[in-house]
Amino acid sequence: MQKKAGVGFYVFLVIFVFVIMFPFLWILLSSVKPLSELFGDQAFTWFTSNPTIQSYISVFTIRPFHLYLWNSLVVATVTTVYTVFVAAFAAYAIARLRFRGKAIILGVVLSVSMFPQIATISPIYIFLRNIGLTNSHLGLIIPYTTFALPLSIWLLVTFFRKIPFDLEESAKMDGASMMQTYFRIILPLAVPGIFTTAILVFIAAWNEFLFALVINTAEDYKTVPVGIGMFQGQYTIPWGEISAATVIVTIPLVIMVLLFQRRIVSGLTSGAVKE
Repeated sequence: MQKKAGVGFYVFLVIFVFVIMFPFLWILLSSVKPLSELFGDQAFTWFTSNPTIQSYISVFTIRPFHLYLWNSLVVATVTTVYTVFVAAFAAYAIARLRFRGKAIILGVVLSVSMFPQIATISPIYIFLRNIGLTNSHLGLIIPYTTFALPLSIWLLVTFFRKIPFDLEESAKMDGASMMQTYFRIILPLAVPGIFTTAILVFIAAWNEFLFALVINTAEDYKTVPVGIGMFQGQYTIPWGEISAATVIVTIPLVIMVLLFQRRIVSGLTSGAVKE
């Protein structure tokens, strides 16, 4: 276990990171190229001698990209808050309370997330259209929450099961009610798991494409993935604007993951080793 990594390991690591980062690096370099260098033989060159930010300017002047960002932010944030709030209570009940059929409930909850989106999009769209929720933020929040809850509950059940029962017994001895025990003792200890779950739900809602494409067709309610997918030029595909928009959307997620990577890793691996 004390053996140090050799030169071959670091060479492999550099190659591996380069392969993983290549698509993003190529998009980043393409976003600062002039329009004339995005086509023809010059499109295959790495760097440009005339870098420009015109594509970034066009994204916010020619396109209503600020609306797409706002819609994605609202939908992803509300979905995350509501999903984590409901999942925390449900996971605590499954992990702590004694009742019959817990395994069946977990199986049913997990089975919901196994349905492919393409198989459920039609009935969900008809339902939302009948109640007048198409072309609205709530029309996306409802299906997003439905598919995010199962995984959130499964993740949080693992965290609550890891917390020792002795803490709850001590709280009961001191006269604390079940809700007081939950909010003052259990919930603070489960913060790493809740934080990890919230990040995963937010990223999933931020990047979702199919439901956003079908349910919200109005320009004012399109989210970022759909907005970028609908970028069109008069004669050509605006690859510069698409690249700039992709960089704008990706960088905040990358920064967020890098800042909180320890919480994410500790959250995902928590409970994997039995103490």
